[in-house]
Amino acid sequence: MECRVYQSYSAEDTFSFGVQIGESCQPGDIFLLNGDLGVGKTVFSKGIGKGLGITEPISSPTFTILQIYEEGRIPLYHFDVYRIADIEEMEEIGYEDYFYGQGICLIEWASRIEEILPDNAVVITIEKDLEQGTDYRKITAEGQFDGKMEVL
Repeated sequence: MECRVYQSYSAEDTFSFGVQIGESCQPGDIFLLNGDLGVGKTVFSKGIGKGLGITEPISSPTFTILQIYEEGRIPLYHFDVYRIADIEEMEEIGYEDYFYGQGICLIEWASRIEEILPDNAVVITIEKDLEQGTDYRKITAEGQFDGKMEVL
């Protein structure tokens, strides 16, 4: 498994990294987005949306579980499964249509649904390191990703 580490010194850097990934995405790519509250997961997600050519506002689907954006070059299926109590809820949503479809899946709090996650998912973890400054983020990407991901 590949592991790449990126350094972000601002929200703009985190957004730009998301844009790079969005521009390189291919249908079927799945990204598991990990990080504490306030680390920049939504900023990163907005960057992916921009990289896919989505112009409508991207927001975290905390209460809806799934937001669908179809206007870009590839559909984006943005999940926030924090409130999922059991896997049956994912089955009710029809998760397989999204996980194995022709769009991009971005899944926040994916550890809550580990048993149904595809093996080809790329895990992206965003972490703060206050010793580096309040805006610094360490972004780690683990898995096989064919797209271009440049070091920030």
